[in-house]
Amino acid sequence: MAVSKKILITGATGFIGCELLHYLLPRRDLELVALVRRQSLDIPNAVTQLVIGADPLPGDVATVVHLAGRAHVLKESSSSPIDLYRADNVEFTLSLAREALARGVRRFVFISSIGVNGPCTNGAPFNEESIPAPAADYAISKWEAEQALIELLRGSDMELVIIRPPLVYAGHARGNFRRLMKLVSTGLPMPFAAVKNRRSMISLDNLVNFISLCIDHPRAVNETFLVSDGVDFSTAQIVELLAGGMGKRVLMLPVAPIFMRWCARAVGMRGAFEQLCGSLQVDTDKARDLLGWSPPVSAESAIMQAGRDFRVLQRRR
Repeated sequence: MAVSKKILITGATGFIGCELLHYLLPRRDLELVALVRRQSLDIPNAVTQLVIGADPLPGDVATVVHLAGRAHVLKESSSSPIDLYRADNVEFTLSLAREALARGVRRFVFISSIGVNGPCTNGAPFNEESIPAPAADYAISKWEAEQALIELLRGSDMELVIIRPPLVYAGHARGNFRRLMKLVSTGLPMPFAAVKNRRSMISLDNLVNFISLCIDHPRAVNETFLVSDGVDFSTAQIVELLAGGMGKRVLMLPVAPIFMRWCARAVGMRGAFEQLCGSLQVDTDKARDLLGWSPPVSAESAIMQAGRDFRVLQRRR
């Protein structure tokens, strides 16, 4: 009988971690362990739960997938948010990596963010060779964590894989994508007809598929990857696909982007405007050429499915 490979996942109750657990569960060659802040009924019984600070890492873990951390906060109340981001995204990450290294873990997969490259693109898409230019506190903390991990593991036997996804979406997504779905669901006219941007995103299904590939792919060793659905859309196209999934028709109004930018600044939502109306494109050639990866779900069908799932969730509430 073959010995199962033990995979430890942090952030297993979160948006991505929960989906990754369920994606990997059918694999009989894997034994899954979730590192959690407290025991959770949301984690399947087949998954072993370890509590942070109470249970040590087992000595036979092959790969750690590190998803836990402080995510974007839409309405930040802290007077020094960068300190909170650094505590969760840098210090905890390093503490976990040191313990993994001491326990003989073979590979550490770190889920970073495309924000490390910058908040927007102007012409050329980001790729793995682009000079990092993080702007938001969240992105800065992810960049610092990347650099600290590289330094910690330099010359060691533990392999490092860094993944920088753009916006990750699904019907139950949170944050600005949920706000956009909620807006589309109202059937109100949308002011995006004049917005000629291009945005790379990645569906939750496609991201967990890529993460699962990086768990043990031999050519992923000590590499950084930018990933997306492989097709870039304008905000108007995203809205139309979401509306199609919801069974709605949407009227697009040609409101000047400069006017929308001014309004967003006036109400303190400049970041939301840039995410909706700015361009952010990523080049995924490296993931395709080096690992042979292609997104299993098409971008069009994934966005429409997000709209359908959001409609179902709204009806249940």
